[in-house]
Amino acid sequence: MKTDRKIRFGVIGCGLMGREFAAAAARWCQLAADIPTPEIIGVCDVKEEVASSFAANLPSAKYVTTDYRELLAAPDIDAIYCAVPHNLHEKLYIDIINAGKHLLGEKPFGIDRAANENILAAVAAHPEVTVRCSSEFPYYPACQELIRRIEEGQFGKIIEVRSSFCHSSDLDVNKPLNWKRMIEYNGEYGCMGDLGLHTQHIPFRMGWVPTDVYANLTKIVKVRPDGRGNTVPCLTWDNATLSCRVRDRDGDLFPMMIETKRICPGATNDWSIEVDGLSLSARFSTKDPNAFFYTEPFGREQAWCRVDIGSKPMIPTVTGSIFGFGFTDAILQMWATFICEVCSIPVKFGCIRPEETALSHRLQTAALISHKERRAVEL
Repeated sequence: MKTDRKIRFGVIGCGLMGREFAAAAARWCQLAADIPTPEIIGVCDVKEEVASSFAANLPSAKYVTTDYRELLAAPDIDAIYCAVPHNLHEKLYIDIINAGKHLLGEKPFGIDRAANENILAAVAAHPEVTVRCSSEFPYYPACQELIRRIEEGQFGKIIEVRSSFCHSSDLDVNKPLNWKRMIEYNGEYGCMGDLGLHTQHIPFRMGWVPTDVYANLTKIVKVRPDGRGNTVPCLTWDNATLSCRVRDRDGDLFPMMIETKRICPGATNDWSIEVDGLSLSARFSTKDPNAFFYTEPFGREQAWCRVDIGSKPMIPTVTGSIFGFGFTDAILQMWATFICEVCSIPVKFGCIRPEETALSHRLQTAALISHKERRAVEL
């Protein structure tokens, strides 16, 4: 029999990912595991009409406000999902943590390294609070298969690792400027800050921490319409390619490439990771979300093989294993994982931890220096 325990949530920021959380909470009955249910009882957005529209689909919504502090003062709210522009992370995340609320935040967990350090100081001061960062892509079953094989050491000596997250929507040069293209809101990291932690979640968890980085950053579309008939500068980095070196278990170095691109022809929301080793190579991509690709020996050659994993997620669901698995399923898995971590229920692969966001900031700060000075920078 399933538990009737609920984790009562407030949502700060009722945009795209806030709506995804609400949809995941509504699908909680799809989970076949005994995990407490999220109940969204508080809603906040700076635009009153947005908060009201969001809450209209939530019969459980008790607090609807434009002031996030009302949710933090509510004694019956246990946890907060906060999805706001990067320049607001430091203030809001620290206030949430200091209020004793569990937090699932968004990347990059602070607009810059200094902001991230201040957030982590609050985390350290409140060990009773569970704090994690959103990252749903590792929860595809085919990607979990790749993670399992890494953990079991099946790859042998690592040759190289490639991790990427690519979009193509900014190919449209007439797309109006929004906050993600403005340094004062998005930060100097540009596409790295907005997409980077998605590419780093698995490598960091596997212990693949860069020793140094050589960065190639590009600003391809330098001006955009502002939506009011004017043309304004677009100052953030569109694309980033980070060439890193990582030490393996033997102390030897192998290359790791990390790509974050907002202008990538043919891509939509394409996340992928490939690990090449002397004993095994394997890859996963959301372009083929139910497929796990791996190599098998063919005489002196290697053959790439493809197998459909189907719906066999880390946290069991009522969905038959022969059916497909998609983005909304990965969101549900991530949220179930976060609630497991809040409730000290063991999981095989957890959400991004605060210390991993600190690694990301170290890497991206070094990348900015590397690009400016045209040299490899040690972390």
